[in-house]
Amino acid sequence: MLSRTIVALCLLACAASAAPPPPSRVAPDTVPHPTAMFLASLSGDGRHQVVFKAAAMGTHFFFEEPTGVTVYTYDGRGYRKTTFLKGFNLTRAIKKYAGNP
Repeated sequence: MLSRTIVALCLLACAASAAPPPPSRVAPDTVPHPTAMFLASLSGDGRHQVVFKAAAMGTHFFFEEPTGVTVYTYDGRGYRKTTFLKGFNLTRAIKKYAGNP
């Protein structure tokens, strides 16, 4: 009986050590106030789940949401909205602006 218990404990310990590590956090340590307010407004102050993708390339910042991609251009102080590409995905928008400063 004791040997069965030891074998069971060894199997349990092996299974626990083989478990994948928990996913890493993506939340930053600090968030500027305008960014926090923007993210809060996107989720309706927590009432809605938000799904988006974002990328930066050169002087452009791309923000993809389900209906398309908003393109921003860096003006020396920050990013300003340039256009909204309805029906585009992030990859397609980046390809459209590749090589355009």
